[in-house]
Amino acid sequence: MFKNIKTWLATREEGQDLSEYALLIGLLALVVMVAVDALGFNLTAVFNNIAAEVQTWF
Repeated sequence: MFKNIKTWLATREEGQDLSEYALLIGLLALVVMVAVDALGFNLTAVFNNIAAEVQTWF
């Protein structure tokens, strides 16, 4: 009986696929947050410089 249960549990992989995708999405979200945090101040400075330049046109 235990062998049948073990075989049945080993063949069910739907939950495993779902958890792998969840981990992948979580890792991707973490990488995006770190990249935005690292580049955030630089991007703010670039957009502020562009805005200052555009204001001199008028």
